[in-house]
Amino acid sequence: MSEKFLITGPDNPPATIMLAHGAGAPMDSKSMTAAADALAAVGFCVARFEFAYMAARRTSDARKPPPKAETLIPEYLEAVKALASNGPLIIGGKSMGGRVASMVADDLYEQGTIRGLLCLGYPFHPPGKPQQLRTAHLKNLRTPTLVCQGTRDEFGTREEVATYPLSAAISVFWLEDGDHDLAPRKKISGFSVGDHLATTAARVKAWAHDSCLR
Repeated sequence: MSEKFLITGPDNPPATIMLAHGAGAPMDSKSMTAAADALAAVGFCVARFEFAYMAARRTSDARKPPPKAETLIPEYLEAVKALASNGPLIIGGKSMGGRVASMVADDLYEQGTIRGLLCLGYPFHPPGKPQQLRTAHLKNLRTPTLVCQGTRDEFGTREEVATYPLSAAISVFWLEDGDHDLAPRKKISGFSVGDHLATTAARVKAWAHDSCLR
Protein backbone atom coordinates (compact mmCIF):
# COMPACT_ATOMS: atom_id res chain seq x y z
CA MET A 1 0.00 0.00 0.00
CA SER A 2 1.06 3.57 -0.64
CA GLU A 3 2.76 5.63 2.04
CA LYS A 4 -0.14 8.08 1.80
CA PHE A 5 -2.34 5.74 3.83
CA LEU A 6 -2.64 5.38 7.58
CA ILE A 7 -3.31 1.68 8.08
CA THR A 8 -5.08 0.12 11.05
CA GLY A 9 -5.98 -3.55 11.37
CA PRO A 10 -4.90 -7.05 10.30
CA ASP A 11 -2.89 -8.03 7.24
CA ASN A 12 -5.41 -10.55 5.90
CA PRO A 13 -8.85 -9.03 6.49
CA PRO A 14 -12.15 -10.02 4.85
CA ALA A 15 -12.13 -6.52 3.36
CA THR A 16 -10.31 -3.21 3.47
CA ILE A 17 -12.34 -0.13 4.31
CA MET A 18 -10.93 3.06 2.83
CA LEU A 19 -11.99 6.19 4.70
CA ALA A 20 -11.51 9.85 3.83
CA HIS A 21 -11.74 12.53 6.51
CA GLY A 22 -14.32 15.27 6.95
CA ALA A 23 -14.02 18.88 5.83
CA GLY A 24 -12.39 20.28 8.96
CA ALA A 25 -10.35 17.56 10.67
CA PRO A 26 -7.47 15.36 9.43
CA MET A 27 -7.30 11.62 8.95
CA ASP A 28 -5.71 11.16 12.38
CA SER A 29 -8.31 13.19 14.28
CA LYS A 30 -9.63 11.72 17.51
CA SER A 31 -12.94 10.67 15.96
CA MET A 32 -11.36 9.15 12.84
CA THR A 33 -8.83 7.22 14.91
CA ALA A 34 -11.50 5.92 17.26
CA ALA A 35 -13.65 4.78 14.34
CA ALA A 36 -10.69 3.07 12.64
CA ASP A 37 -9.76 1.29 15.85
CA ALA A 38 -13.32 0.05 16.35
CA LEU A 39 -13.54 -1.30 12.80
CA ALA A 40 -10.13 -2.95 13.09
CA ALA A 41 -11.28 -4.61 16.32
CA VAL A 42 -13.93 -6.55 14.37
CA GLY A 43 -11.44 -7.67 11.72
CA PHE A 44 -11.31 -5.02 9.01
CA CYS A 45 -8.21 -3.34 7.68
CA VAL A 46 -8.90 0.40 7.65
CA ALA A 47 -6.94 2.62 5.29
CA ARG A 48 -7.27 6.34 6.00
CA PHE A 49 -6.00 8.95 3.58
CA GLU A 50 -5.86 12.72 3.42
CA PHE A 51 -6.87 15.14 0.68
CA ALA A 52 -4.11 17.51 -0.43
CA TYR A 53 -5.68 20.61 1.10
CA MET A 54 -5.72 18.97 4.52
CA ALA A 55 -2.20 17.57 4.17
CA ALA A 56 -1.00 21.09 3.30
CA ARG A 57 -2.23 22.35 6.65
CA ARG A 58 0.40 20.22 8.34
CA THR A 59 3.20 22.28 6.83
CA SER A 60 1.57 25.71 6.67
CA ASP A 61 -0.02 28.12 9.11
CA ALA A 62 -2.56 29.09 6.45
CA ARG A 63 -5.94 27.40 6.77
CA LYS A 64 -7.64 27.62 3.42
CA PRO A 65 -11.29 26.58 3.49
CA PRO A 66 -12.03 23.11 2.17
CA PRO A 67 -12.74 22.94 -1.56
CA LYS A 68 -16.09 21.89 -2.95
CA ALA A 69 -16.66 18.17 -2.52
CA GLU A 70 -16.91 17.42 -6.23
CA THR A 71 -13.45 18.88 -6.88
CA LEU A 72 -11.97 16.19 -4.63
CA ILE A 73 -13.21 13.34 -6.82
CA PRO A 74 -9.92 12.91 -8.75
CA GLU A 75 -7.96 12.57 -5.49
CA TYR A 76 -10.44 10.06 -4.17
CA LEU A 77 -10.19 7.97 -7.33
CA GLU A 78 -6.40 8.01 -7.11
CA ALA A 79 -6.62 6.61 -3.60
CA VAL A 80 -9.01 3.89 -4.75
CA LYS A 81 -6.61 2.96 -7.53
CA ALA A 82 -3.81 2.55 -5.02
CA LEU A 83 -5.84 0.12 -2.90
CA ALA A 84 -7.99 -1.72 -5.43
CA SER A 85 -5.57 -4.63 -5.94
CA ASN A 86 -5.46 -5.54 -2.25
CA GLY A 87 -8.61 -7.66 -2.06
CA PRO A 88 -12.24 -6.70 -1.40
CA LEU A 89 -12.60 -2.95 -0.95
CA ILE A 90 -15.31 -0.88 0.70
CA ILE A 91 -15.00 2.87 0.30
CA GLY A 92 -16.39 5.72 2.38
CA GLY A 93 -15.48 8.34 4.88
CA LYS A 94 -16.40 10.69 7.64
CA SER A 95 -18.87 13.44 6.68
CA MET A 96 -17.51 15.14 3.53
CA GLY A 97 -15.23 12.16 2.88
CA GLY A 98 -18.25 9.90 2.71
CA ARG A 99 -20.05 12.37 0.49
CA VAL A 100 -17.19 12.36 -2.03
CA ALA A 101 -17.14 8.56 -1.91
CA SER A 102 -20.88 8.47 -2.61
CA MET A 103 -20.32 10.52 -5.77
CA VAL A 104 -17.97 7.92 -7.28
CA ALA A 105 -19.39 4.74 -5.79
CA ASP A 106 -21.72 3.57 -8.56
CA ASP A 107 -19.14 3.72 -11.34
CA LEU A 108 -16.64 1.83 -9.20
CA TYR A 109 -19.23 -0.70 -8.08
CA GLU A 110 -20.34 -1.43 -11.63
CA GLN A 111 -16.68 -1.91 -12.61
CA GLY A 112 -16.28 -4.45 -9.80
CA THR A 113 -13.64 -2.26 -8.13
CA ILE A 114 -15.51 -1.86 -4.83
CA ARG A 115 -18.02 -3.92 -2.87
CA GLY A 116 -19.84 -1.21 -0.93
CA LEU A 117 -20.01 2.27 0.56
CA LEU A 118 -19.75 3.23 4.25
CA CYS A 119 -20.59 6.76 5.42
CA LEU A 120 -19.93 7.81 9.00
CA GLY A 121 -22.10 10.84 9.68
CA TYR A 122 -23.33 11.76 6.19
CA PRO A 123 -23.71 15.54 5.68
CA PHE A 124 -27.26 15.51 4.31
CA HIS A 125 -27.34 19.32 4.58
CA PRO A 126 -25.20 22.10 6.08
CA PRO A 127 -25.93 22.77 9.77
CA GLY A 128 -28.85 25.14 10.16
CA LYS A 129 -29.71 24.93 6.44
CA PRO A 130 -32.03 21.93 6.07
CA GLN A 131 -33.30 23.23 2.72
CA GLN A 132 -29.85 22.84 1.12
CA LEU A 133 -30.01 19.10 0.62
CA ARG A 134 -27.09 17.04 -0.65
CA THR A 135 -29.20 14.04 -1.53
CA ALA A 136 -30.06 14.25 -5.25
CA HIS A 137 -27.53 11.57 -6.23
CA LEU A 138 -28.65 9.30 -3.38
CA LYS A 139 -32.12 8.74 -4.84
CA ASN A 140 -30.88 6.23 -7.44
CA LEU A 141 -27.67 4.96 -5.81
CA ARG A 142 -27.06 1.31 -6.72
CA THR A 143 -24.05 0.54 -4.53
CA PRO A 144 -24.79 -1.33 -1.27
CA THR A 145 -24.51 1.48 1.26
CA LEU A 146 -24.52 1.81 5.04
CA VAL A 147 -24.88 5.24 6.63
CA CYS A 148 -24.14 5.38 10.36
CA GLN A 149 -25.76 8.49 11.76
CA GLY A 150 -26.38 10.02 15.17
CA THR A 151 -30.03 10.79 15.86
CA ARG A 152 -29.20 14.41 16.74
CA ASP A 153 -26.63 14.98 14.00
CA GLU A 154 -26.94 18.63 12.95
CA PHE A 155 -26.16 17.57 9.37
CA GLY A 156 -29.26 15.35 9.29
CA THR A 157 -31.37 14.15 12.22
CA ARG A 158 -33.45 10.99 12.25
CA GLU A 159 -36.64 13.01 11.79
CA GLU A 160 -35.20 14.88 8.80
CA VAL A 161 -33.68 11.88 7.06
CA ALA A 162 -36.95 9.98 7.33
CA THR A 163 -38.44 12.45 4.84
CA TYR A 164 -35.73 12.05 2.18
CA PRO A 165 -36.28 9.85 -0.91
CA LEU A 166 -33.22 7.62 -0.55
CA SER A 167 -32.36 4.60 -2.69
CA ALA A 168 -33.35 1.17 -1.45
CA ALA A 169 -29.63 0.29 -1.61
CA ILE A 170 -29.02 2.61 1.36
CA SER A 171 -29.42 1.39 4.94
CA VAL A 172 -29.27 3.97 7.73
CA PHE A 173 -28.08 2.78 11.13
CA TRP A 174 -29.06 5.16 13.90
CA LEU A 175 -27.01 5.79 17.04
CA GLU A 176 -29.23 7.07 19.85
CA ASP A 177 -28.43 10.65 20.84
CA GLY A 178 -25.29 10.61 18.70
CA ASP A 179 -23.87 13.82 17.23
CA HIS A 180 -21.94 14.23 13.97
CA ASP A 181 -19.10 12.17 15.46
CA LEU A 182 -21.65 9.55 16.64
CA ALA A 183 -20.93 10.67 20.21
CA PRO A 184 -23.87 10.62 22.66
CA ARG A 185 -24.41 12.62 25.84
CA LYS A 186 -23.79 9.85 28.35
CA LYS A 187 -25.90 11.37 31.13
CA ILE A 188 -28.88 11.55 28.77
CA SER A 189 -28.49 8.42 26.67
CA GLY A 190 -26.69 6.08 29.05
CA PHE A 191 -24.17 5.30 26.30
CA SER A 192 -20.56 6.39 25.79
CA VAL A 193 -18.93 7.15 22.44
CA GLY A 194 -17.01 3.90 22.88
CA ASP A 195 -20.29 2.01 23.19
CA HIS A 196 -21.61 3.60 20.02
CA LEU A 197 -18.45 2.91 18.03
CA ALA A 198 -18.40 -0.73 19.12
CA THR A 199 -22.06 -1.04 18.11
CA THR A 200 -21.31 0.67 14.81
CA ALA A 201 -18.42 -1.67 14.06
CA ALA A 202 -20.56 -4.72 14.79
CA ARG A 203 -23.27 -3.38 12.47
CA VAL A 204 -20.72 -2.68 9.72
CA LYS A 205 -19.41 -6.23 10.02
CA ALA A 206 -22.90 -7.73 9.73
CA TRP A 207 -23.83 -5.43 6.84
CA ALA A 208 -20.61 -6.19 4.96
CA HIS A 209 -21.12 -9.93 5.37
CA ASP A 210 -24.73 -9.77 4.18
CA SER A 211 -24.48 -7.14 1.45
CA CYS A 212 -20.90 -6.83 0.22
CA LEU A 213 -18.83 -9.97 0.73
CA ARG A 214 -20.96 -12.86 -0.42
